[in-house]
Amino acid sequence: MQLCRRDTKLQGLAESSDGRVAGIGQEMEGLMKTLEKAIYAARVEPPPEGLPILYAAQVDRLKRLCTAHWSDAHSALRSVAREFLYDWEVIMRPLAEPHLPLSNNAAEQALRHWVIARNISHGTHSEAGTRAFALLASVIETCNRRGASSWRYLSRHRHPCGSQGPGASPASPYPGSRVKTEGV
Repeated sequence: MQLCRRDTKLQGLAESSDGRVAGIGQEMEGLMKTLEKAIYAARVEPPPEGLPILYAAQVDRLKRLCTAHWSDAHSALRSVAREFLYDWEVIMRPLAEPHLPLSNNAAEQALRHWVIARNISHGTHSEAGTRAFALLASVIETCNRRGASSWRYLSRHRHPCGSQGPGASPASPYPGSRVKTEGV
């Protein structure tokens, strides 16, 4: 379970002044705490059935809550529901492998390039944005398969938005536009 940051978000929902949101937040927080306790217990004595089988109902309920609130009017609840669904496999991985740390650090480090890529491309529902994200994902995946640093590769090669790596003038994060650097 990626708990550190998400625990705080769920606690915030559970303490909301909006009674409906507080009830949903309390239920989600309770489900996550139940799963967390199960993981800690499985580290001491793993159950023969495995945690995904034993806690399938709780996992299913949590996923149904997230799906139901994907488009909720309450922005914080909507945000948490979407975050959980986007990262569902990473969040639930410790159920199948309880020996993994419960901290989000290892998971975020392993997936950092995709998290950054998703953040960069968020809202780019244009042809240029789609191409930029596809190119970025392709470069990252290719470098990972070859055992090379994708960040080192990207910093040494021409970027789609005009920057040519270290020492180059800054470029706008928006494809097709440039930042004026004269007189800076």
